[in-house]
Amino acid sequence: MSVITVTRFTIEPDTGTALRTRHADLVAAIRSATPGLVETRLGQVDEQTWIGIWRWDSAEHLQAARRIAPDLPETTATFSLARAVTAADVAVVDEH
Repeated sequence: MSVITVTRFTIEPDTGTALRTRHADLVAAIRSATPGLVETRLGQVDEQTWIGIWRWDSAEHLQAARRIAPDLPETTATFSLARAVTAADVAVVDEH
């Protein structure tokens, strides 16, 4: 069963360009280090509030990525911009 992780966070308004670059670097690093990342989306709610949506093909692949992510410099670089981070994992039970 696939899993979607929704991460909501805030950034300083003038760091949006840096965030987009660092997010792309993080996605590439995770994809090269572990399998199972199906797709990602980065969305902007307002100048400060952003949402990252990552879809995994299984909970096991998500957990494997979470084990390695703290050791990746791309994780540190990306989340150094983020404040008030919240995340939820959603098990996909129906698709149309």
